[in-house]
Formats: sequence, structure tokens, C-alpha cells
Amino acid sequence: MSKGAFMGEDRQAWLDSFSFSIPLKIRYCETDMLGHVNNVSYFMYFEQGRIEYFENLELTEDLFSQKTVSVVADLECQYLDQIYLKDALRLHVKTARIGRSSIDIHYALTVDGKLKAAGRGAIVLIDTAGGRPTPIPERAREAIRRFEGPRLEE
Repeated sequence: MSKGAFMGEDRQAWLDSFSFSIPLKIRYCETDMLGHVNNVSYFMYFEQGRIEYFENLELTEDLFSQKTVSVVADLECQYLDQIYLKDALRLHVKTARIGRSSIDIHYALTVDGKLKAAGRGAIVLIDTAGGRPTPIPERAREAIRRFEGPRLEE
């Protein structure tokens, strides 16, 4: 699979498929000496967006509790264009696929509607007592299905 294949051929159509987004304020400490956002900061943005996405769907208790915890199994970022300190950054987040115990999440970072970076990653729901993957609760599946609609893969 080529890098960024998760976006498909039509990047605009991929970007248009997101229903959830948040504005991000770039902090000075997230940039380098030239004012570019440091590559590590993108992953912090993805985390922030993922948490806010699940909070928006009211799934925090289902995915982060004493009994179960969601852990990042893999995470990637495609850097498409530079992002600068003063840019009005927006992060888009969606669930692309739900597996038995995992959720594949896509991310898009935009400035003025222009795609600057794209990412994807899988989180796995883990049973804290045994440390093993556990099924995504049906309530969480249904909330994601309702929000994402027919484009969601299962």
C-alpha cells in the first residue's frame, strides 16, 4: 500500500467526508526556529481531536474507564504542506472503520480549507484486568454508526 492510500485518489472527496472538526490554536512551543509546526506536534493534535471526537459522541465512559482503556496501536501522518505559527488550523476527525475490538480513525489538518496533513491510526479497546483486546461495546458502535452514516466500514 502506498503512503497516504487511505485518502484514496480524490483527496477533496476524502476531506469532504468528515463531519466533525475543531479549531486548533498553534502554540509557539510547537514550532521550530523557522516558525513551522514541528512534525511531532501533529500527533498531539491527532490525540486532542480523537479525545474531543469521542467526547462529542459521549463515548468517553465506553472507551476510557477502569474496566477498559483505548490504546493507540498504530499512527501515521502524511505531511503535505507546511503549517506555520499564525495559521488558522482546523482538525477534522472521523471513524473510517470499526473492527471487533479496534477503531480506525482518520485525521485531516487544514488551513483555510486547504489540506496540509493527513493521518490515520487504529485504537484498540483493552480490558484492563487481563490486558487483552475486548469487543467495542454495541452502544459505542451504534453511536458511531449514527454519526458517521453509511460511509462507515465494518
